Amino acid sequence: MGIRASLAILPRGPSGCPGGYGFTSLLAMTTLDPLAGIPASVFQSRRADVFAALGDGIMVLPAAPLLYRSRDTEVPYRPDSELFWVTGMVEPGALAVLLGGAEPRMILFVPARDRDAELWSGPRMGPEEAAERFGADEVCSRSELDFRLPALLREGSRIHARMGVHADLDRMVVDALAWGRARGPRRGVGPRSVVDPGEILDDLRLVKEAWEVDRLRAASALSVEGHRAAAAAVAPGVGEWAVQAAVEGAFRAGGGSGPGFGTIVGSGGNACFLHYVDNARVIGPGELVLVDAGAERLLYHGDVTRVYPSSGSFTPVQRAVYEAVDAARAAAVDAVAPGVTVAHVHETAARVLLEGLVALRVLAGPIDDLLAQEAHKPFFPHQTSHWLGLDVHDVGDYARAGASRILEPGMVLTVEPGLYFPPGGEGAAAELAGLGVRVEDDVLVTESGHENLTAALPSGVDGIEALMAEVRG
Repeated sequence: MGIRASLAILPRGPSGCPGGYGFTSLLAMTTLDPLAGIPASVFQSRRADVFAALGDGIMVLPAAPLLYRSRDTEVPYRPDSELFWVTGMVEPGALAVLLGGAEPRMILFVPARDRDAELWSGPRMGPEEAAERFGADEVCSRSELDFRLPALLREGSRIHARMGVHADLDRMVVDALAWGRARGPRRGVGPRSVVDPGEILDDLRLVKEAWEVDRLRAASALSVEGHRAAAAAVAPGVGEWAVQAAVEGAFRAGGGSGPGFGTIVGSGGNACFLHYVDNARVIGPGELVLVDAGAERLLYHGDVTRVYPSSGSFTPVQRAVYEAVDAARAAAVDAVAPGVTVAHVHETAARVLLEGLVALRVLAGPIDDLLAQEAHKPFFPHQTSHWLGLDVHDVGDYARAGASRILEPGMVLTVEPGLYFPPGGEGAAAELAGLGVRVEDDVLVTESGHENLTAALPSGVDGIEALMAEVRG
C-alpha cells in the first residue's frame, strides 16, 4: 500500500481532509520530510515559551549522535526529539544554543557542506540554508563550536544541558561551571548550576498542539494497519519473525519510517516477557500470540497491543483471560478525561483485573482489600499508561510533589493493562501457565473526555476472531 493508498485508513477532519487543522495536509504529501507542512511560526512560538521559562539561563541542545551497527556501518539516523521540538532541525551534527536574558537569542551551529561526505550520505543543508529555514539569530559552522561555545556557556546563570550523552559538551559544561565558581563571586556573572533541559521542555511537550495530534492520529492509524497485517500472518508453523516482518512492512508501505520501538511478537510463554523482542520462535498450534507494535510516522508514534489466537479462535481459558484484560482496558479508557489523575486510570484498570483474577480463581477476597495489598502485581507488574508523542515513551512526569498528575486536554497516553502467567510461575492454576495477554490503545484527552485513536482495531474476543477470519480469507 503506497502513501496515497494509505489515506483511506486515516481519519478525516472537519474539512474532509485528513486532520483538518488548517495546516498543509500532513497526511497527503508525497514526501516524508518531517518539516513539510509545518509553518516556521510553530517553532518561533515554542522558543518564546522556552525563553520565558529560561530567564537568564542558557540551554544547549545537540543533535542525536550518529550510531554504528559495526565499524563504519551507520544505524539509520533518528533526530533528537528535544532539538526538533525547539528548532525543527533534523540533521546530524547540529547544535542549538538558546541564550536567555533581556535580549534572548538562538545560535545554531550546523556542519558545513561536504561534497565528499554527501556522496555517501546524501545532501545536507549547511549554515546558509539553515539560516533561511530556522529563524535563528545567528548560524555558524559547526567548526566554530569549540571556540564559541565555552564563551557562550559563561553568559548564563544556569546551564540547561543533558549530561552524559556528548563527552565534548560535558567537558565544556564542567569547564564553564569551574569558571563560574572561580570568577562569579567577584564579577557577579557565570553559571553556578546545571539543569536538565527537561525541567523546561517536558511540560511544554506534554500537551500536544493540534498538528501534533494530527500526526499522532496518522501514526496510530498506521499502527492499526500493521496489526491487521499481523492478524493475517499469525498461524501455527509461522515464525514470530515472519509476523514481525509483516507488521513492519505495513508500516513502511503506509508511509512510516518503520517501527517506533522493537516490535514484540511473543507466542506461547514468550508473551509473558514484557519486552521480548527476539521474535525467534515458531508459533505452535492453539497458542496465543501477543503483538505489541507501533509505527513511527513523521517522527510521531503509535503503540498498540493485541493478542491473536494462532488457530483463529480462543479456547475457553484463553477467552476468559483475554476478556478480563479487555474489560480492564475498556474501563480505563472510559476513565480518561480532563481533571482525572493518571493514578485513577491505573487504579481503574487494576480493580477490574482483580475482579478477573477472582473470577479465574487465582485470587480470593474483597476487591478493595486486594487492591490495597496490590495483590495484582505478580500478574500485572507494570503501569497502565505512558505518554505518547515524539518519543514512544514520551516525556513528562506522572507525579509531582507526591501527587499524581492531572490529565489535561491535548495529552496523549496509552492504556495497556495485562495479565501474565509465566510457565513455572506460582500462584496460578496450571491451565493458565504460559498465558500472557496485554491489550493496548492510544488515547487523546479532549475537552469533553477522550478520543481512542486506535478504536478502529477490534479489541474484544469476537472482534479479534472476526478480524482474523476476514484478513486470512
